[in-house]
Amino acid sequence: MTVLFQSADIDGAATRPLVDRFGRTISYLRVSVTDRCDFRCVYCMSEHMTFLPKKDVLSFEEIDAIVRAFVARGVRKVRLTGGEPLVRRDIMELVRKLGGYLGKGLEELTLTTNGSQLARHAEGLAAAGVRRLNVSLDTLDPARFAEITRRGRIEDVLAGLEAAQQAGLAIKINMVAMRGVNDDEIEPMLHWAHGRGCGLTLIEGMPLGEVGVDRVDQYLPLKELRDRLAARYTLTRLNQTTGGPARYVRVEETGGVLGFITPMSHNFCESCNRVRLTATGQLYMCLGQEDMVDLRVALREGGVGALDGALDRAMLLKPKGHDFVLDRSHAEPALTRHMSVTGG
Repeated sequence: MTVLFQSADIDGAATRPLVDRFGRTISYLRVSVTDRCDFRCVYCMSEHMTFLPKKDVLSFEEIDAIVRAFVARGVRKVRLTGGEPLVRRDIMELVRKLGGYLGKGLEELTLTTNGSQLARHAEGLAAAGVRRLNVSLDTLDPARFAEITRRGRIEDVLAGLEAAQQAGLAIKINMVAMRGVNDDEIEPMLHWAHGRGCGLTLIEGMPLGEVGVDRVDQYLPLKELRDRLAARYTLTRLNQTTGGPARYVRVEETGGVLGFITPMSHNFCESCNRVRLTATGQLYMCLGQEDMVDLRVALREGGVGALDGALDRAMLLKPKGHDFVLDRSHAEPALTRHMSVTGG
């Protein structure tokens, strides 16, 4: 039986913004619409994953009610994630619904995707109000791409990128930097991305979930990479932000933008404005901590009123920050849950 939820009011300014106990205002919600993915990237998933039963996953109606409640409390940016968000059946129905909140409190709706399904969805995303995408791409070598993703085809991703740009979507490439895996491709990827009008953001690997690879050997501090790039390129610091944790520079020789996300070597918790909703409705206030509030239970048992109270509790639970450690004496995952469970 379909349950209809009374909608939160999103017209006008937020009357009660979401502010945590450290004075940080939450304006950015990341929503995992599924834990499923058509890839099994080595830093994100184990090769043989057990996925959530579909009955446990939030319905589009529930996601819409939760997003609307966040927008009513001052969230201005929503990013859909997964798993791979575009593998969820009828996903464009949800994108179009959430796109209806743009200009009514919501300022940006965007996605993080592996690009495999972009060729068939790019025009629909643009029509729904999406203006830019983050596309995960860790290598340009087809054989290495198949090894990292365990099953993907780079041709599908490249076709998706082409379709997205043809549809007018701005693209930022996300590249997880891994020592001995793809660290020899940083400069080639930089020139390739900037040559196509795309930004590039480098990301440190994080110890989330057991994935069957040696994360210690693969860990590459981005300060090391930045120093390497600074010896060859002119990097001009930029004050721009996209609402997330990246710190940006302009590479003068290419004219493009390069970002660094450093959750391991230098966390960015003092300015954190984000919370993450899992596909089953658990709201995590920090990617690197276990504290969460179950919004699915609040919504199903108490409706929008209970949901609003749950958001207040969440603000009291948001921690000051995370402290990931990755070395030979701390080689186990910091958390048992995989990145795909929380939302990438």
